[in-house]
Amino acid sequence: MSGDDLALALLVAACAAMRGAGLFVAGRLGADHPFVRWAASVAMATLAAFVTLAVVAPTGSLTLIPWQGRAAGFCAAMGVLAWRGGLFAPLMAGLAATLLVAMLV
Repeated sequence: MSGDDLALALLVAACAAMRGAGLFVAGRLGADHPFVRWAASVAMATLAAFVTLAVVAPTGSLTLIPWQGRAAGFCAAMGVLAWRGGLFAPLMAGLAATLLVAMLV
């Protein structure tokens, strides 16, 4: 087994162990437990950071969309999220606004 294969096998084992530990802990804690609320807050903050980075400083094929389109999509998604909630409606509104403004600019 080469060094690369060993590193990959150790990574897979570590990820599986962490996932198992997470399932074990999550099964014992209620949804209102402070640790669960903290973990949800960290996950939401991480997602917000990635979305902000994608809008402000995109990489890859996202750079082909003008900043006005990315900003319009973000604003439309946030508006629909505040108005209706859920995930699907804000996603569709953001995508539609992004495509519309990108075609117009």
